[in-house]
Amino acid sequence: MHRRAPEHPHPPLRGDLSPQGRGGRRGSCLRKNGGGAFVIACTMLVLVLSACVSTDTPTPTPAGARVPTPGATATPTAAVSALVPSASPTPTAAVSALVPSASPTPTAAVSALIPTPTLDPNVVRNAYGVAVDDNYEEGLSIYTPIWETDFRFHTVPYREIVSGGVGRDGIPSIDDPAFVSLTDAGEWLSDAEPVIALEINGEAKAYPLQVLLWHEIVNDELGGVPVTVTYCPLCNSAVVFDRTLDGTVYDFGVSGNLRNSDLVMWDRQTQSWWQQLTGEGIAGELAGAQLRFLPAQIVSWAAFRDEYPDGLALDRPGFSRAYGRNPYPYYDNLDSYPFLFYGDADPRLPPKERVAAVEINGDAAAFPYSALAMERVAHAEVGGEEIVVFFEFGTSTALGSGAIADAADVGATGVFRPALDGDRLTFAFDGDGITDGGTGSRWNVLGRAVSGPLAGRQLERLNAQDHLWFAWAAFKPHTTVYGQG
Repeated sequence: MHRRAPEHPHPPLRGDLSPQGRGGRRGSCLRKNGGGAFVIACTMLVLVLSACVSTDTPTPTPAGARVPTPGATATPTAAVSALVPSASPTPTAAVSALVPSASPTPTAAVSALIPTPTLDPNVVRNAYGVAVDDNYEEGLSIYTPIWETDFRFHTVPYREIVSGGVGRDGIPSIDDPAFVSLTDAGEWLSDAEPVIALEINGEAKAYPLQVLLWHEIVNDELGGVPVTVTYCPLCNSAVVFDRTLDGTVYDFGVSGNLRNSDLVMWDRQTQSWWQQLTGEGIAGELAGAQLRFLPAQIVSWAAFRDEYPDGLALDRPGFSRAYGRNPYPYYDNLDSYPFLFYGDADPRLPPKERVAAVEINGDAAAFPYSALAMERVAHAEVGGEEIVVFFEFGTSTALGSGAIADAADVGATGVFRPALDGDRLTFAFDGDGITDGGTGSRWNVLGRAVSGPLAGRQLERLNAQDHLWFAWAAFKPHTTVYGQG
């Protein structure tokens, strides 16, 4: 069973798409007052504190509230330093209360001066600090009697979640996956067919999209790590997670619902709902939780087979499905509008342009396939870190023609840290392949040197995914676009 497209696609909505209209970032600044007045104020404060330093027991933090742990303190200001006698190796008690010490726990007097976020003790919160919403039913349009989800806790407006046309587990996840050798899988996989390549602790597996198109989620274990391998066809989003959270291993399924056209998952332990593209708990007991991403790539079956000769491939499960056929024919046509997407399509790129997307230290960037296909290599800085993006032809789309084996070649990408042993590497496309400028070694899309002095060396793979542009931009509206300044 798969999601059925509507007879009349929803037209795009219009809105303010400028950076200002999208809620650009705002900075903040602090004003410095006159030094003389500050010294006088500090002197008076010292006298008061020396006479009456509070020793009262701090009020207990409300249950469930998360209060940030104080970090390292800053260097004393010149005004406070002027109050410390330079001849005395030990400041007075009153001044010591004002001068940051090496102790990780501030004194009671200093703690009283540091603003501490407080949570209303009368508000019920879950373990991740999400406040209860007793009026949640007002915005909830999804049929809920079959769910045991605690819908009082949610991080997104329920009006953004819509039915995808199937019920819970109407698209069945694979919970007991079977794997076959590369030779056996080669009997039904063509060289250019796309697979999700995942390697953990020296073990590698391929998850063919011709299987995930019909199941969307695989609960598995690889290299001793419980993993959930996911694929949302409507967003072309292949995302892999560590499914252990706070010591508990969770099993995920397909809820049948969508948000921004993206798969909403659910876990069978608490029936919380999760956003597939971001890995965030959005409703239920685990709302506000975050799953850990695991780096993975969509590459061709041939690329995986050549890179991991001892790897395994996910077998076709025993469901009555037309594996090898695409139930969403020509869905990735650039001129078509996304299915069940009611947001404003970001006009910087066509909605269904493929992008290699990465987020580092809160900064998001998108690398359009159209640009990568021309350049083959893109060096950039994201979140203060240098990255390199490789592009290689030879991988077909899973969302094109009815038969995946006959679909168009859209290529594949990989995002890496451009360094080995602390030395920065510069890469370029020489007309035949990707090489580094220092040694002339040749590299493949999986980030490994296949020939030259560095043959066999592997670049660090960064967490990045391939998405259709409209989906990435909907969840990361402040993303920068490579090639657009």
